[in-house]
Amino acid sequence: MLNKLKDILEKFNTKINEIETLEQLEQIKQDFSGKDSPLIPILKSIKSASPEERQEVGKLANDVKIEISTKLNAKFDTFQKNILKEKLASEKIDVSLVGTDIKFGTKHPLNLVIEEISDIFTEIGYEMVDGQEVEQDLFNFQNLNLPIGHPARDMQDTFYINDEIVMRTHCTNMTARMLTELSKQKTNEKNLAAISYGNVYRRDDDDATHSHQFMQIDGFAVGQKVSFANLKWILKYMCQRLFNENVNIRLRPSFFPFTEPSVEVDVSCFKCEGKGCSLCKQSGWIEILGAGMINEQVMELNGLDPKTTTGLAFGIGVERIAMLKFGINNIRSFYENNVKFLDQFKFYGE
Repeated sequence: MLNKLKDILEKFNTKINEIETLEQLEQIKQDFSGKDSPLIPILKSIKSASPEERQEVGKLANDVKIEISTKLNAKFDTFQKNILKEKLASEKIDVSLVGTDIKFGTKHPLNLVIEEISDIFTEIGYEMVDGQEVEQDLFNFQNLNLPIGHPARDMQDTFYINDEIVMRTHCTNMTARMLTELSKQKTNEKNLAAISYGNVYRRDDDDATHSHQFMQIDGFAVGQKVSFANLKWILKYMCQRLFNENVNIRLRPSFFPFTEPSVEVDVSCFKCEGKGCSLCKQSGWIEILGAGMINEQVMELNGLDPKTTTGLAFGIGVERIAMLKFGINNIRSFYENNVKFLDQFKFYGE
């Protein structure tokens, strides 16, 4: 049995030194340590051997078994390390290669206009609020001098959720809300200046210049000595900042239920400098926004005394400003998510 054990170990060492693949290693493992291993019969016959032989054979059989197991594990570790090394080599990153360009997003042109107007007015002390798009009829209409049944409501074809709740038709709803809150303050001087901005909704047929959803910016300022002269200065200052410092404005009489007097505001054409071109339709002027002094009825409806508190207000269409500033002739371009269109504004303002 001693010779058989030595022979088994010799054959094992010969074969394990010849293997080249993991599959061959698995086969040797099965041949020398599996259930058909030649060691099994020898280990079973030890019990029938003499005590002297049993001790010697048992010791050698155990040594052979340990040596086979140790060399199998060592060979297996070698194969695993080689496999890992090959995998790392195949997945290695060549840091000298030219990197892939990362595309950066751009600010939407409507956001650019909102940010620019925000900068203009926050610099002179106005507060910026976005407000709520689902609004009570009370603040969207009634507290702005548009009671139920008023014919001027037809000017704004409204999305009604129910008899009392609407999708706001203008950002002036926040003017009503903020004036109401101002009236509750326990102070004799009622001073407030704010810009509200965001989406508004009106039942309209979508085309190149109209949309059922668009964006507005409404501004107002109230105090003890707010005058029409303040309104004119603010409007001219805003237009010069938005377009260029040489533009002028003109005010034409108009009608809005929440302002009295009311005006339509035109800006001198910044493209042709008032000489007449396709942008201003040869008139030299471009209609830009509506404005006026806050109606005394609006003051009273929101709890303020028009004898001691006066105010100015104006409303700006964000898309209108953006179309003029960037030379865009189709309002739908703002909402189609065309990457080529949006990329045009990547470096605006830098």
